[in-house]
Amino acid sequence: MLHIVNGDSVGDKLKQGNIQGDILVWRELYSFGPVFPRMDEPDNRRTRARYLEQTLGIPQKEYIETCESQERKLRDFHKYDEIVLWFEHDLFDQTMLSYLLHWFKEQSLGNTKLSLLCIGAYPGIELFRGLGQLSTEQLETLSGTWHAIGEDELALGSMLWEAYTSDRPEQHQRMLEVDSPALPFARDAFEAHLARLPSVGNGLGIIEQTTLEAVADGVHQPYELFRRVGDQLHMLGMGDLEFWFYLAKLTEGPDPLLVTDGTAPFPDFKQAAPHFQDQVLQVTNLGREVLAGKAGDARTGIIDKWVGGLHVQGEALSLRWDPERKSVVRMGESDGTTN
Repeated sequence: MLHIVNGDSVGDKLKQGNIQGDILVWRELYSFGPVFPRMDEPDNRRTRARYLEQTLGIPQKEYIETCESQERKLRDFHKYDEIVLWFEHDLFDQTMLSYLLHWFKEQSLGNTKLSLLCIGAYPGIELFRGLGQLSTEQLETLSGTWHAIGEDELALGSMLWEAYTSDRPEQHQRMLEVDSPALPFARDAFEAHLARLPSVGNGLGIIEQTTLEAVADGVHQPYELFRRVGDQLHMLGMGDLEFWFYLAKLTEGPDPLLVTDGTAPFPDFKQAAPHFQDQVLQVTNLGREVLAGKAGDARTGIIDKWVGGLHVQGEALSLRWDPERKSVVRMGESDGTTN
C-alpha cells in the first residue's frame, strides 16, 4: 500500500504507528500563488517557483526538485495494490485532493485500487483543524475506515481542479454548485476560497478583514494573531508563512491599514526572524475607517494576489465577492453577475 498524506507531521506519525505500507508526503501549497491545470508543465512550474520564492522565500531550485521527486514517486503507483489518500476538510487539503484526483483520472489504473480517507471532525476535539492534531494512536483508529474512490470522485475532483485553476470567474462560481457525497467538504472549502476575493463592501478579502478585526479587538502580537485568525478561518487551513504574507501586505504602501512598532523582518521560508514575535501591531486611522465602512476600496492601488487561477490586480480588481449572495460579481455591471 501507498499512503499519500498532507504534511510531514501526519507522515511521521503514520510511520511510527502500525499503519502498513509506504508513506508519500505531498508537499505543495495549492491554496497560495498561481496555479494551473497542468502543474508539471515547465513554464507553469517556473512561474510558480519564482512567485513562491519572491513571496514566501522558498528557493526555486528546492521547490522544483521537491515537485519532480514526488511526481516520480507518484508515477510509480502501479507497483502498489492500493493507494490511500489521507485528507481533511479545509481548502489546503481540498485543493491538494482535487489535484491528485485530477491526475489519477488521466491515468490507466490497471489493478491499483484508489481509496480515500477524508474527515472534518474527530471525537473529543472541539475545533478540528486537521489530521496533524491527532496522535499516532488516534490516527491508527482511522486505519481501514477509508472507502473506494470511484468514477464520481475522480470526475468531481477533476472538475474542481480545472475550475479552481481557471482564470474565468464563472468557472470558480460553478464550484459552489457542488453538493455531492463523493466529496462532501468541497463546497464549503471552495466557498472559503472565493471569500478571499476583495469584498463588495470594503475591498478586503476574508483574510485581511478577519486580521484587521482581530487587531482592533486587542490582539496585537503576530503569533497570537495567527492563532486567532487561523481558528476563525480554519476552513482555509492557512499556514504561518501564508499568513505572514497577508499580514505584511496590510502594513505596506503609503496608506497602510496596520502599523508595527518594530523593524524586524517578517519570517519566511529561509529566515525565522526571532524578534518578529515581539512586535506590536496597531490599526491605523484608515484601517478603522475601512472597518467602519467609511473608506471602501482603500487598498485597490496595491492589491496584487492570486486567488486560485484568478490574478487579482489591475482590471481584475473589478471581481468581488458578495458574501450575502455567495457570488462572484463584477463591479459596475448592471446585473451584478459575471459573464
